[in-house]
Amino acid sequence: MTDTPATTSPAGPACAATTCHRTLRDHELQLGQTLCAPCVHTIRVWLHELPLQLVVLEASRQRETTGARTGSRTVYVTAPLPGRDDVLNLLGPAAWSDGIRDPYGQAREDQHGQLPIAGVLIPWVRIITEERHWNPPTALTPQALAAWLAAPRPLDWASRRPWAGDMRDELHRLMRTIWSITRLRPQRRPVSQPCPRCDSLDLVETDHQPYITCTRGGCEAMFTREELALAARIHPAALEAGAA
Repeated sequence: MTDTPATTSPAGPACAATTCHRTLRDHELQLGQTLCAPCVHTIRVWLHELPLQLVVLEASRQRETTGARTGSRTVYVTAPLPGRDDVLNLLGPAAWSDGIRDPYGQAREDQHGQLPIAGVLIPWVRIITEERHWNPPTALTPQALAAWLAAPRPLDWASRRPWAGDMRDELHRLMRTIWSITRLRPQRRPVSQPCPRCDSLDLVETDHQPYITCTRGGCEAMFTREELALAARIHPAALEAGAA
């Protein structure tokens, strides 16, 4: 195995994302990262995916309605609703600063329904621009905000901050909400090769992800495709050498 982010031996503290089970590797610690490289890559994939998801969300504004047909007309028992609240919430506007004085951090808990996509992205863009004195995106649309956050300089810098895990977790919750509406989410497929670490047949690959993951509890190792190809060549050779 190489010393890439996919190396399987623990080398440091846990990744700051609560849904990640990896420990930080030496090269990640040297860069000062609090998020592991796979989590940083995953955030970038989500942000690049948002424009496509927005197209589907825009087409999902109206509720699907059905009714009994009478002649050439469709008769509805009740009048069609103006739109889907969950989609309208996601597509709603958000201001750069809401102007709310919130010394106890409770304003967000008072929000009814899902925050708009822009409302999730803006605070992370704002904290980066304020701490680094960088120019924000010229527009506050979800597309522009996502593209700005996904750029190497902002995202790499964010991955070294103590709040990087919170950012990753909040974006994950947002994407799960979007996926539940659009039904467009990365697909997972089994890999017909034993895990080089635990020998189980629990390896899976996920669309747009550079790492293949072992889903067996207690292992959860991650490998690049090149590492798996190398392991597939080494394993038979080791067996033959042991039998000789």
